[in-house]
Amino acid sequence: MRSVATKLRQLTWGGGLWLLVCLAGPAALAQGLPPELASVWRSTRLPESALSLYVKEVGTSQPMILVNPTEPRNPASVMKTVTTWAGLSGLGSDYVWRTTMLARGGGRVDAQGTLSGPLYLKAGGDPFLTMQDLWGLLRQLRLRGIKNLTEVVVDRSLFGAVTIDPGAFDGAPDRPYNASPDAMMVGLGALRLIFQPDAAARKWIPVIDPPLRGVRVEGEIAWKDAVCPGSPSVSTQVVPSGNEFIIRVAGAAVGSCGEFSDYRVAFSQKAYFEGLFRMLWKELGGTLAKGVTEGRTPANATPVVWHDSRTLGDIIRYINKHSNNVMARTLLLTLGAQQTGPGATPASGAAAALGLLQSQGVDTRGWVIDNGAGLSRSSRLTAAGLGSMLDVAWLSPMMPEFISSLAIIGVDGTVRRRLRNDDAQGRAHLKTGTLRDAKALAGYVMGASGKRYILVKFVNGERAVAGGRAFDDALVSWLAER
Repeated sequence: MRSVATKLRQLTWGGGLWLLVCLAGPAALAQGLPPELASVWRSTRLPESALSLYVKEVGTSQPMILVNPTEPRNPASVMKTVTTWAGLSGLGSDYVWRTTMLARGGGRVDAQGTLSGPLYLKAGGDPFLTMQDLWGLLRQLRLRGIKNLTEVVVDRSLFGAVTIDPGAFDGAPDRPYNASPDAMMVGLGALRLIFQPDAAARKWIPVIDPPLRGVRVEGEIAWKDAVCPGSPSVSTQVVPSGNEFIIRVAGAAVGSCGEFSDYRVAFSQKAYFEGLFRMLWKELGGTLAKGVTEGRTPANATPVVWHDSRTLGDIIRYINKHSNNVMARTLLLTLGAQQTGPGATPASGAAAALGLLQSQGVDTRGWVIDNGAGLSRSSRLTAAGLGSMLDVAWLSPMMPEFISSLAIIGVDGTVRRRLRNDDAQGRAHLKTGTLRDAKALAGYVMGASGKRYILVKFVNGERAVAGGRAFDDALVSWLAER
C-alpha cells in the first residue's frame, strides 16, 4: 500500500496540480464548476469562499473539479470516514473488542456459590456491547456455579480520562448522539422509552427499558384517531430531580401507528452500567454484597468468561451508515490504545490516526481530527486531502469493507430518502455531515459509463445547511449521469 500511496501523493501534490491550485486562487470556482453545477451553486446565494470541492475519476491523476481544495474546513460527520478508514487500515477488518470477567484462582466458589475474592471486569472498549451481551456474560457466571459476589471491580484503564459533558456541545445532554464514550459502555448508555398503545382505554402506556432505579416518567401522550401519518411527533426530555431523573413527555400520537420508541440519556456511563449490572445479576438469582467499584485487574487474576464483539468490518457500517458519534469516538480511542498503549485519549487517538494516514501518503496538512466523530467546532479537513485518502482506500485490499460501510443513496443510512426517483439511486456510497454552520458530503459515485468518481464537498458558514442540499443532490446526479 505504501508504494501506491506514495505515487498517488506525488501525482496529487506534485508540480502540476499544486501549481494549478496556487495559481487558480479566487477564480477557482469559475474554472472548476461546469455550467450546470455553477447555476445550482449560484441559486444557493452562498459566497464562493464558503465552498471546497474535489472531484476526480478513480484511477486518474488529474481532478475534474477543484474549488478551494486546500482550505481547511469543518467536515461535520464526514470526519467519520477518516476515523473508520484509519481504524480499518490500522486494526484490520477482523479486529474484535473483548470484554473479560476474571477472578483470582480462576473462579473458585464455596458450597454456597460464593466467589472467592472480587470479580474483575476488564473493559475492552466494545462500542456495540448490548444489554443482551452483558446478560449472556452474567448467565455464563451462573452456569459456572457463581451465585454470590462480594465485589465487582471494573477496570477501565484501556482508556484514560475520556468522560465528556454531554451537554457541552449544544445544550442537549439527554440526546444519545451526545453520549460520552467509555471503556465499559453498554447499549451506548441510552434508555429506551417505549410507548405501548392501549386502544380500549385510548391511552399510551410508557415503559422504560431497562427499568433502572432512579428514573420515572411524567406527563402523557394524547391519543388521536386517524390514519397513521408517519412517525409520531412527541417530545421527551430528561430532567434531573434530586437523586433521580424525570423523563417528561408531551405531544400526541395516532393510535393506528402502533408501538413506537424514543431513546434518551439520563445516567452517566458508569452509573448506567452499575444499575444495569445490579438489575441483571439480581434477575439471574445472584447477590452482590459490597457493590461496584473502580480499579485495576491484578496480574494473578485469570479469565472466567468473556465476550467478543462483532468485527470491526461490521462495526464501521453502524458508524458510517447511521453516523453514530459515540461509536466513532470509541473507535478512535481504540486505535490510540492499540498504537500507543492503554490510557488512550482523543489526542492520542488522533495522533495515531494522523501518523497512520501520513504513512499511506495522505496529505493531512491543516487537519484537526479532535474526537473523531465530527461533533466538534474545531475539526478540520481539506477536500483535496480527504480525496487523496479516498483514493488510497480505493486502491487498498480493504476497499470493499470500507465502501460497504458508506450509506447508499436512495437505499439506506443517512441518504436513504435522497434521490429515490433519480437515476442516481443506488449508484453512490456516501457519508453526510451536518452542523449548524457546516454541511459536507464525501464518497464514491458510479457513473452511467461504469466509471467511478471520488467526491468531497464542504460548505462552511452561515446558511451552509439551508443552501447545501440542493447542490449536493445536483452534484451526485451529475456524476451518476456521466
